[in-house]
Amino acid sequence: MSKEVCLILVIVLMSQVSRACEDNKEEEELARQQSDEYFARAYGFTPETWNALFHKPSLGLQDAVDVSPYEGRTLFKSPQSSNNPFKKYFNRDQEDHENNGRFAFAGLGANLVNTGLFNNRYTPANTWRPLVTLAKRIPISVNPNFNSPLGSFDPCTSNVGEAGICTSGSVCSLFGGRPSGPCDQGQVCCINVINSCGSIVTLNNTYWQTPPTALRSPCTLTVRMDPKFIEQSSKPICQIRLDFVSFTTSQPTAGTCTDTFQVGGVSNEVPTICGDNRGQHMYLHVPPSATNPTDVQLLFNFAPGTTISRSWNIKIAMLPCGATYLAPIDCLQYFTATRGRVSSFNWQDVAGARQLNNQNYNMCFRTELISSQKATQMCLSVCSTTGGDAFSITTPPAVLLVGTDDTGFAAANDADASEAAQNSAVGATYTDHSRANGITVATCLYDYFLIPGGRDANNVQADRYCGNQLNPSPGSVKFQTVCTDNLWQRVFIPGTDTSVQVCTPIRPFKLTYQTDSQETAVDADTATNTIRALADVSNTGFCLEFQEN
Repeated sequence: MSKEVCLILVIVLMSQVSRACEDNKEEEELARQQSDEYFARAYGFTPETWNALFHKPSLGLQDAVDVSPYEGRTLFKSPQSSNNPFKKYFNRDQEDHENNGRFAFAGLGANLVNTGLFNNRYTPANTWRPLVTLAKRIPISVNPNFNSPLGSFDPCTSNVGEAGICTSGSVCSLFGGRPSGPCDQGQVCCINVINSCGSIVTLNNTYWQTPPTALRSPCTLTVRMDPKFIEQSSKPICQIRLDFVSFTTSQPTAGTCTDTFQVGGVSNEVPTICGDNRGQHMYLHVPPSATNPTDVQLLFNFAPGTTISRSWNIKIAMLPCGATYLAPIDCLQYFTATRGRVSSFNWQDVAGARQLNNQNYNMCFRTELISSQKATQMCLSVCSTTGGDAFSITTPPAVLLVGTDDTGFAAANDADASEAAQNSAVGATYTDHSRANGITVATCLYDYFLIPGGRDANNVQADRYCGNQLNPSPGSVKFQTVCTDNLWQRVFIPGTDTSVQVCTPIRPFKLTYQTDSQETAVDADTATNTIRALADVSNTGFCLEFQEN
């Protein structure tokens, strides 16, 4: 073959190679972007440790008949892309588990050090931080146009129903968590538990449990939110939901807590609680900040000399701003099912006084779809009980008159009539017109349950409810006359002695519960416009079944 022919063949071959290279330029670039080196240099961390970007979230808990599901378990939709430059890091099976440790430590300088994990802000008691200086020297560099996988930390539910976050096994260990079941893409459902006083929490779905050693008082926990934290970098946190998986402290004395659980650093009003609160929840509204950290304090104080065994297990969920499942801004509790149960803090189906003083909060209910239509009303009925009282809020008024016969009565002070304690009461005050100028007595003025637009099956309507029955009907005043030692006594008792279903058409559905600071009688005082009220007798609070229709 002549030299000219060889030269022509070489030129043709080079042209074909060049064309092939041009045609495959995108594929080669994609392959380059898929390399470990490219990922680490471009984003400052290795993908395997934080590979939640394209993690397909598992489904949250579904609505149950008697359960108010926590909508915070509704997971974020991860962005999907037909041109995923990191696809080789996903859909791994055995290889993923085998290489987990390699990826976790290969990018130590660019990943773990930079994120501050070894700065140990999760366990402040440990002050040994050998890499803190190095971490400050090597900042994380994240492409601002890339939805960083560091900001995902998708919620998950373990095989035994615990809430956690999806991470790789190595990251779970670094955070001090324990793996409990799988997530997609070779990740684990990491369960995070704190069982000490004075700790700091930065991870979503963390459980605060009773310390294994002797309790100290106060026992505190700080929930720290900071958009600079990797685990919170996706969106600012606007709310925290506390779920009391278990909660037992001493019972109140005359309605006042001696053991106390309090919350600080939030923008909504959170009442002090104590006693038994298993199954209850709270939404804490957090003032968001894009630049400065925000601390929310959870605080237990224990009364000295009490031998009761205190214990708790509180799940702490951090809810991002803009999420569709956030509670309305003025609501401490939020229910998202067509039906369920709502009760006051410390209510239990047992005998005895359990109502707490200084309660003032709203319970809100999401308007659900009923047969593809929005619910038009919500109905409330007292819970079925075996030993407790399902509705007991303050003592209805009973006006006692005394005299020497059954026609001429002299006015006496208000008295506690045992029959009155079994009746319902509505409205703020009641006027006894049997007196010369009438006597005003407080009914649902100091302690009450508010159902805006509440009405019974006969369209009898009332907003404020108290007493020992749930019933909007004021009833008819009952005259009970007795004669003892030639002294006639007549008791005027309003209200009824049965509970009925009460419905409200006012949306959004919201209930309010309020109690004052005492269970003792209130004396009338014209100087301060204070209206007299009877002493409260063994009030328990409330337990109601709700249903939207």
